[in-house]
Amino acid sequence: MLSRIDLRGTALSDLDARGLRNTLPRAEFDVEAALDTVRPICEQVEHGGVEALLELGEKFDGVRPPQLRVPAEVITAALETLDPAVRAALEESIRRARLVHADQRRTEVTTKVSDGGTVTEKWIPVDRVGLYVPGGKAVYPSSVVMNVVPAQLAEVGSIAVASPPQKDNGGYPHPTILAACALLDVDEVYAVGGAQAVAMFAHGARDASGVTVCEPATLVTGPGNIYVAAAKRLLKGLIGIDAEAGPTEIAILADATAQPDLVAADLISQAEHDELAASVLVTDSVELADAVDAALERRVPATKHTERVRIALTGRQSGTVLVDDVSAGLRVVDSYAAEHLEIQTADAASVAAKVRNAGAIFVGDHSPVSLGDYAAGSNHVLPTGGCACHSSGLSVQSFLRGVHVIDYSRDALDEIAETVVTLANSEDLPAHGEAVTARFEARS
Repeated sequence: MLSRIDLRGTALSDLDARGLRNTLPRAEFDVEAALDTVRPICEQVEHGGVEALLELGEKFDGVRPPQLRVPAEVITAALETLDPAVRAALEESIRRARLVHADQRRTEVTTKVSDGGTVTEKWIPVDRVGLYVPGGKAVYPSSVVMNVVPAQLAEVGSIAVASPPQKDNGGYPHPTILAACALLDVDEVYAVGGAQAVAMFAHGARDASGVTVCEPATLVTGPGNIYVAAAKRLLKGLIGIDAEAGPTEIAILADATAQPDLVAADLISQAEHDELAASVLVTDSVELADAVDAALERRVPATKHTERVRIALTGRQSGTVLVDDVSAGLRVVDSYAAEHLEIQTADAASVAAKVRNAGAIFVGDHSPVSLGDYAAGSNHVLPTGGCACHSSGLSVQSFLRGVHVIDYSRDALDEIAETVVTLANSEDLPAHGEAVTARFEARS
């Protein structure tokens, strides 16, 4: 079922870093091309405010929300009617996420550079965040947890959530998403999806009488489709963003010790997201690759979203990469820089320790990506499209800014003054040096 790329022998050694990256499977995801579609939407929101957002909901989601902000009683009702088993599962997911993210909190550090001279690094949360939760082919209350928990632990003062309106829920976001917000004590929720949600958080939204219904945000986080990614690119600078999330992806580095059925199940689980989802197997075992293909042929017809999964697995973004050994496989997965990387090899922990580029690493047979999606305690908002080679997943740090506070006494400045003047003059910026020496000029 999976197409194959053979990188055994000199096929891998002949490739430089760029050549290898271009050889590996990857979904087509042209954010730049989507800008032409997104720009007028964002302008419509900027100038039209609440009315524009309601009209866009009707146009793109097939329903006009009764109002932009979800009423408190609707959020409360969603929690009251939530399946008790789902509620218990969400509560446990929240508990574990809080455990992990609490350990990410930063502490203020003061460094004594000289007698009388200190630099303190303090961590200040952003003032307001807009958290986007998708609602297209699937419903993602788990994304509410993954966005809200680190923002709360960063002590962000103002948190708002946006998610697309649903026809089946009276024009409000899916009730499970609303219930997740209620469990997290988030009461500012908007029935807005897609690029228009990002634009709303960037510009804010006023109603026809000029009353502000949604205040602008400082930062927007959360995954979404190509139009959400394009809106983030367009509005970056006006707002901060976490990343331009692309199609989801899994890479599995496996050797002959891996269990084919488990590998196949994990590849299918990622392909279930959408037709552009990427599922990539990297292995030094042709026998395993054959067995995985056989397992896929059995499992794909039996899964609920068969057609979606089959399209994803047979697309250009998915495939099996054959390598000579696990060391060669490590080079391949580091070049691919997967959003999710599973290690299913002998001594998996040792192999995982050698990985440099991945959004999250799942070690051994009993750490599937699905665990991280919901209840490992880790965050599932992760870099895609190879961006894991330079970017991290969402964390408490995503909502904090490190600010240096410089505090020097007169004597401490005097001690370093000559150095500052010398460097300023070397850059032909003498006024920089004079700003120091002026402090020691005799006063009349």
